[in-house]
Amino acid sequence: MAKTTKLEITQVRSGIGRPTAHRRTLAALGLKRHQHSVIQNDTPAIRGMIKQVVHLVSVREIEG
Repeated sequence: MAKTTKLEITQVRSGIGRPTAHRRTLAALGLKRHQHSVIQNDTPAIRGMIKQVVHLVSVREIEG
């Protein structure tokens, strides 16, 4: 069985005062507030969303 990589994404900066596209990307990632963390599968779509808001989030890879 192949192991899938997951990403723990934590919002480290506020979305207040950011462009609407950035706030909507945070919501699409499942982040609701500052210091909130979610676990997502490592896919190209998720990586693209993270790249758009890299200045607002921190990312950590999780094996499993």
